[in-house]
Amino acid sequence: MDIDLPPEDAAFRDEVRAFLAAHLPEAIRAGAAASPTVFVEPEIGQAWNAVLNAKGWLGYQWPEAHGGTGWSPLRRYIFEKECALAGAPNLTVLGLKLVAPVIWTFGTEAQKAFYLPRILSGEDYWCQGFSEPGSGSDLASLQCRAVLNGDHYVLNGSKMWTTHAHHANRMFCLVRTDPGAKKQAGISFLLVDMNQPGISVRPILTVAGDHEVNQVFLEDVVVPARDLVGDEGQGWAIAKFLLENERGGSCHAPKLIYDLDQLLQAAKGESDGRGGTMAQETHWQRRAARARLGVQALEMIELKIISELAQGRKPGPQTSLAKLLASNLRQEIDLLAVDLYGPAGLQLEWTRPLYGDNAPAPVHSRDAQMAAPRYLNSRAWTIFGGTNEVQANIIARSVLGLGG
Repeated sequence: MDIDLPPEDAAFRDEVRAFLAAHLPEAIRAGAAASPTVFVEPEIGQAWNAVLNAKGWLGYQWPEAHGGTGWSPLRRYIFEKECALAGAPNLTVLGLKLVAPVIWTFGTEAQKAFYLPRILSGEDYWCQGFSEPGSGSDLASLQCRAVLNGDHYVLNGSKMWTTHAHHANRMFCLVRTDPGAKKQAGISFLLVDMNQPGISVRPILTVAGDHEVNQVFLEDVVVPARDLVGDEGQGWAIAKFLLENERGGSCHAPKLIYDLDQLLQAAKGESDGRGGTMAQETHWQRRAARARLGVQALEMIELKIISELAQGRKPGPQTSLAKLLASNLRQEIDLLAVDLYGPAGLQLEWTRPLYGDNAPAPVHSRDAQMAAPRYLNSRAWTIFGGTNEVQANIIARSVLGLGG
């Protein structure tokens, strides 16, 4: 969807396009295209982060005071859209987009001075310690315990579905510091050094064969009291702030548009089994057209959110609506890919990575090889960042006035 931009923002868009054309390496683009997971491997993601950091664009959502670009919401949208349409990899969201805003909003001056530059430089790679066994959608029931002992906390418990914990040297973590308080009131937010005794990481392989998530065990783990963010008992409020940043302020529609366009182009060369191509297969094309309409509607919602942010207002339940729609559309587009390639789209290669010189040879094509693992990986979209059911409940209460 094209929108009319003010001349200065159109010039900025052209600058971004020119930069991407000149500085997005083909190896990084190919690695992103052959990564079925939401979070690309650090060797791809961190390499692209370094390119953007050298340009001064890595902190594109950050205030200038903390080393960011200070761009307007519209320019952030333009940047994200051009990166998506160029096939650039996703950025390392856990550090850049989740914990960094928490640190500059709730952290001490010492925390800001120490952690924020290390996120931009890539010296720190973060994971998120929120969910636990038995505490997923009901996050407030978490049981990981932190006991203050002089100038440090001692942590015991475990965290579940911890993305890239096997790569991370830092974890931002929700812990229970007051077991006697109401469950939301007794939670605090800690920054944890992963390179210490008492922390073990157990891999969880997904049905696609990807090692993206883990279970993390914490046994008498020591965290200096200076790494408490905000006050004790403020963790739930900080977590809500973080989740609002996760669901809002970023744009999913451009990446969905890019992936759908790639499928439509590929359909011109894929047989429909009846002497024609999938570009002529009515049912598949009808589904693709319906998905495009859905993505365009999502883009309008995301632009509305950007407009709210530009005016200094919180977008509210629109972020839940955007997350709900993006998750469903992601899964529908990935299903379209499986159906496009037919039996060749069912190949499920367990070797990783699927990019680079040592990648397994595809049965049909590299894109067909990606279809099944991507489809299986995207099953998680309707779970992470708040399940579809959670988003629907938020919309029901906040928009429709249901549920009291």
